[in-house]
Amino acid sequence: MKNLDKQKIEDIVTTRKQAHSYFLKKSKVYRSFVEMEQNTYTDGELSKKQKELIAIGISVVINCESCMEWHIKQALDDEASEGEIIEAIEVGIEMSGGPGTASARFAMNVMEAYKK
Repeated sequence: MKNLDKQKIEDIVTTRKQAHSYFLKKSKVYRSFVEMEQNTYTDGELSKKQKELIAIGISVVINCESCMEWHIKQALDDEASEGEIIEAIEVGIEMSGGPGTASARFAMNVMEAYKK
């Protein structure tokens, strides 16, 4: 993995934490969004891990690097395997065509950065 992507991932995490703290204090709408997010990513008919895998595929389709970083990390924390994450990325590639392969490269670097 390129060192540049590792720094980019660290910057995404730092910026997200700063913005999260800022908006939690200043935005009622943001707090409502966080509550919705927490309710969404709980076990139900689908497990939290399955929901994170879905979100990874969507993140690839919309090319949201911050989303890829967040949902890959969450999926790993929920004990998703590298193979499961790759399959979620592959669904995103299939759903978006060629542009999904570019997003998948960043998703691969996130997985590599979080390997233990």
